[in-house]
Amino acid sequence: MRNARRLFPGLVAGVVALAWASLAWTSLAAAHDIGGTDAAFVAATRGPDPIPFAYLGAKHMVTGYDHLLFLVGVIFFLYRLRQIVLYVSLFSLGHSITLLAGVFFDIHANAFLVDAVIGLSVVYKAFDNLGGFRTLFGVQPDTRAAVLGFGLIHGLGLATKLQAMSLDPDGLLVNLVAFNVGVELGQVLALSLILAAMTLWRRTTLFGRTATAANVLLMLAGFVLTGQQLAGYVLIGDTA
Repeated sequence: MRNARRLFPGLVAGVVALAWASLAWTSLAAAHDIGGTDAAFVAATRGPDPIPFAYLGAKHMVTGYDHLLFLVGVIFFLYRLRQIVLYVSLFSLGHSITLLAGVFFDIHANAFLVDAVIGLSVVYKAFDNLGGFRTLFGVQPDTRAAVLGFGLIHGLGLATKLQAMSLDPDGLLVNLVAFNVGVELGQVLALSLILAAMTLWRRTTLFGRTATAANVLLMLAGFVLTGQQLAGYVLIGDTA
């Protein structure tokens, strides 16, 4: 335990240093914005059009690497289907609330700062998976509350992407619900593939030897995402 306490700060410091160094060659980008023909379609939509919005929601989640990285961290050490359903449901509940409320009630937040917190959610879950809270602080936060809370932040991140476009008030609620349903369908599709791959990985002896390294890489990815968004906030400014 004493050795672990000494090693953990060094591990975290090394991950942070690698993350910030990687920003020298990673491109500055807001996470998976809705752009191009998708943005043009949304801007041109008048009235309810649920099917295309559901497709956009599914596409957004499948390509939403920050959301998926967090979910990988959440399910990493979950082996029972009931546990997976519980935690994914809590995440879905959280992001559904803030996605719908954020856009419908026009609740604004800076997109860069929200996405920075989303990046930190990946760091948090990887750190939790590594036993960091128990090792360094002697406590174990309530994982269910954390997943629900970060789900609210992830939903707000989804809301900022839609708020950046010209949404027609006519049919807005129908289109938002359809987009959210699409997000859930995309999440189920992506998680099914991730779980299939992880199940095969867990059945090998390699899993026990690589689980720690995988979570260190997950933490690194979270720091990179956070650093990109903070750099965007500093260079571009307020987008709220």
